[in-house]
Amino acid sequence: MKAMRIAYVINSVEGGGATQPVPAIARVLRAAGAQVRVFALTPRDQRGLPAMVAAGLEPLVREGGTGDHRAALDWLRREIGAWGTTHIWTSLSRATILGLLLGPRLGLPVICWQHAAYLKPWNRRLLRLLQARATLWIGDSRAVTALTAEKLHVPAKRLACWPIFAADPAMPHAAPWHAGSPIRIGSLGRLHPVKGYDVLIAALGRLMANGFTLPVPLELVIAGEGDERGRLEALARDIAGTIRFPGYADDPRRFLSGLHLYTQPSRSEGFCIAAHEAMTAGLPVVASAVGEMPWSIRQGETGWTVPPDDVDALAGALRAMLQDPSKLHLMGMATRTDMLERYSQARFAETGEAILRDIRRASS
Repeated sequence: MKAMRIAYVINSVEGGGATQPVPAIARVLRAAGAQVRVFALTPRDQRGLPAMVAAGLEPLVREGGTGDHRAALDWLRREIGAWGTTHIWTSLSRATILGLLLGPRLGLPVICWQHAAYLKPWNRRLLRLLQARATLWIGDSRAVTALTAEKLHVPAKRLACWPIFAADPAMPHAAPWHAGSPIRIGSLGRLHPVKGYDVLIAALGRLMANGFTLPVPLELVIAGEGDERGRLEALARDIAGTIRFPGYADDPRRFLSGLHLYTQPSRSEGFCIAAHEAMTAGLPVVASAVGEMPWSIRQGETGWTVPPDDVDALAGALRAMLQDPSKLHLMGMATRTDMLERYSQARFAETGEAILRDIRRASS
């Protein structure tokens, strides 16, 4: 059989999001005998580029924008042809739409990652129209896999689930809280409405307004960048306590190791790698019940999930966690154990290898 040469097509090489797990995914595919190269449609902030280079993925990044789709399609056709591609593997809507347009023209099988629980209406319509062109769709979580079947009408025989996270046993442990020291709550994510940080700030304000007090200072640190920063900072000024926005976290492991509680108040998520990394670091998590998080968080044991966009429910969950901060570390250790068992590196590799075998059979 001809060696598989997988063109991994992604929207950009910006930091975080769907870019972050690409090296780990590629390692599994390579270990199973495939060659993998990344083709990015636009650079964005390029914070994801060093990890791809270090992984030997030889990323090819187009110097273009986010709306020049015809130029991007021409570039992609030219470059994947020159590389001798045998399979196109896409990630995120723009890359997936272009891959589904291009693959059949070139006679190449197309495999499509689906990461987002929410799709813009036009993207959803286009993906539904084109979905039959894909050899296989892969949801990055149970929630996204179910939504891909429902919203895009993908049949079960062309749909798989590969949770996009492998817990690292070398992840540094978060330090336990000590009496008398501040309690640090944190979150990693874009400063974008979908992340729900306005709800988090409002919930913290509601908690304080209802008379909840702590014997020590409370710090909330939201690490990320985005257009919402000014609005969020304005909301934070009305809340007692310290709320900081330090910008993008270049070292997320170090950031997580300095927290006592992690929160992910998103309105929508796919898998949500950041929350699962926090749990692997030994942090209890308060999160919206979206994406993979309802499956990963045990209510009252490793954290709490609440309905998205619900200020009162989030305030109540924060109260439950903060009323006895000495228990946070014990809950966090349980989250770490869960992550290393449920999302082990061995399970991650086994799932990827099985999917690759299915792709080979479908392509033969």
